Amino acid sequence: MKNTTLFLPGFHLATLRRTPRSASQKLAEELARIRRHTISQLGECFTGFIPKQLLHPEKTGKLSRRRLFSKENIFWGFFSQVLDAESGCAEVVRKFQAFAASRSLPLPSTSSSAYCQARQKIEQSELKGILAHTTSQLTQQHSVKNNLESRRVIVVDGTGVSMPDTPSNQEQWPQQRHQKQGCGFPQARICACFDLRSGGVLSYQVGNRKQQELPLLRQQWNTFKAGDIFLGDKGFCSFYDVHKFSIRDVDSVITLARRKPVTAANADKILGEDDLLIYWPKPKWNKNLSYSKEEWLALPEKISLRQIKVNVDEPG
Repeated sequence: MKNTTLFLPGFHLATLRRTPRSASQKLAEELARIRRHTISQLGECFTGFIPKQLLHPEKTGKLSRRRLFSKENIFWGFFSQVLDAESGCAEVVRKFQAFAASRSLPLPSTSSSAYCQARQKIEQSELKGILAHTTSQLTQQHSVKNNLESRRVIVVDGTGVSMPDTPSNQEQWPQQRHQKQGCGFPQARICACFDLRSGGVLSYQVGNRKQQELPLLRQQWNTFKAGDIFLGDKGFCSFYDVHKFSIRDVDSVITLARRKPVTAANADKILGEDDLLIYWPKPKWNKNLSYSKEEWLALPEKISLRQIKVNVDEPG
């Protein structure tokens, strides 16, 4: 019998036998590739989002001199450090040594002191300006007009971070109560708003670990515009906030939390299978609510919601 080879234009049989890579695997591979970039390559890679003029040396004072630890080089060194959670200051210094060797410049000391001091000279306002610029660029690239999908979806999420153990940080950002004195790090909480289409950070607020995410979100209400859609997890499931967003003509899509789902028998209207129109009663007043009694009194007795049950089979 004669052997035959199947030929499919545009396909590779060995590739077809592999399990397709997930989006998270592709992202991890791309991140690993970017981490291998040198300091100068990072600047070239992201110049479309962070142009060089935003990192020009100051005219006078700190970071005004053009040298190895210039504002531009320090920013990209810090950027590479943020990309790799396991990369310490010593690793960034080794990248600076490789950068200097490639340009026949004197090698810097292996000590990370000079790099750390230069990094502290970058003003927080400049970093915020760069963040705002990247968000603006992403928003312009992913804008959609004259389409049903033109409504902006804003994802809100929170996380916790630890910071250097300094007296000023400990005072402003206290560590966990069960932590022994002098053994832990100051803790803070961050709540941020993201544009779902572009991934750009629209706004954020930082609070100490005792603050919940909802009060931090309320400080960012001006981020939302009429017609936006607010998307959040069960931590943002709040009668008060859903009502406040509706006043701003912002729709809320959130995971139900701390409440039993309404059954079809108790629904105001059945719109379809696992799709109900329900009424959400005003919560009873108690001092643990995250808003004042005056604000509670001003709330309506109930609000109308659409309850949809969705089965998620994929982990994560």
